[in-house]
Amino acid sequence: MDFEDSPLDMHLQRLLAKELVTGASVAYVRKGSIEIAAAGLRDVGTADPANVRTVFPVASLTKPVVSYALLQLVDAGLLDLDEPLSRSIPPIVPEDPTSALITLRHVLTHTCGLENIRGKESVRMYFTPGSWFSYSSLGFSLLQSAVEIKTGQGLEATLRRLVFEPLGMDSSSLEWQERFLSNTASPHDEEERLETHCPSKANASYSLLTTAHDYGVFVAAVLRGDRLKRSTWEKWLTANVMVPKGAIVHLGGPPSATEADIGWGLGWGVEPSQSTFFQWGKMSGVRAFVMGSLKQQAGVVLLTNSNRGLRMMDSITHEGLPGEHAAIRWLADNVSE
Repeated sequence: MDFEDSPLDMHLQRLLAKELVTGASVAYVRKGSIEIAAAGLRDVGTADPANVRTVFPVASLTKPVVSYALLQLVDAGLLDLDEPLSRSIPPIVPEDPTSALITLRHVLTHTCGLENIRGKESVRMYFTPGSWFSYSSLGFSLLQSAVEIKTGQGLEATLRRLVFEPLGMDSSSLEWQERFLSNTASPHDEEERLETHCPSKANASYSLLTTAHDYGVFVAAVLRGDRLKRSTWEKWLTANVMVPKGAIVHLGGPPSATEADIGWGLGWGVEPSQSTFFQWGKMSGVRAFVMGSLKQQAGVVLLTNSNRGLRMMDSITHEGLPGEHAAIRWLADNVSE
């Protein structure tokens, strides 16, 4: 549903101009209802405007959606949170026996001991799995291989069956669809248009393409606990580990201190004192953010096609979830443009 010239549209337009963000779409979830707005451009080269049906690449906002499907498979008995992934696939670092200990739980909680992004150097283990939090996108790629062997189908098919179709997320996919071509947000670095992200294969870490409306539908399902056993849903949104103070990636030994109110559940960041969950997305020319509150039964989704997009995070969240949020401060301090 379009909200042309609504107060929300105008607020978003003002924020884009203030923060120098190319284009954005937002969704506010309030007790099951979803309000959407869009503003700015989806492509500076063509001057095509972003609208509420524009499909955005959302980077790591992929991870909670994947975790949702996997926890359904846990509930069905097909996956075990504490079974080593090495029972399905070879250890990622064969010469290091600790890599054979990595489980689904370790990946979902970012305690697997691997670096965040695979670099030019050989992959190595930095700490024994389960020791502490260090954000690892690489872990999700490892997890994907194990899950696809267990299920006997690709990750896109699994998410279509367990998430996209049941929730009616008709404009979402982990793989590029030609039907997205006419209304996809192109990434931008300042005023420079970058190459459009068109993932040919699903990636559990970053490849989701979606709309603010579809992701809002997902957030509404998270708030209700749809399609999960209550005990599993509660564990999904409960801190298994607290994050290192002032760091998203922390590989150089046990952290000397942890954040007082930022932890990680089974696929979501959480603020335990506020019963909120969150995740951000970052890749070239793309920034995204989502936060939900169990207490308020409300949530916000921010999708942008600009490296500056997280500048809007605080203002957008304040409109839907007022108050101070430790997670927003943590991300503002630690996620670069």
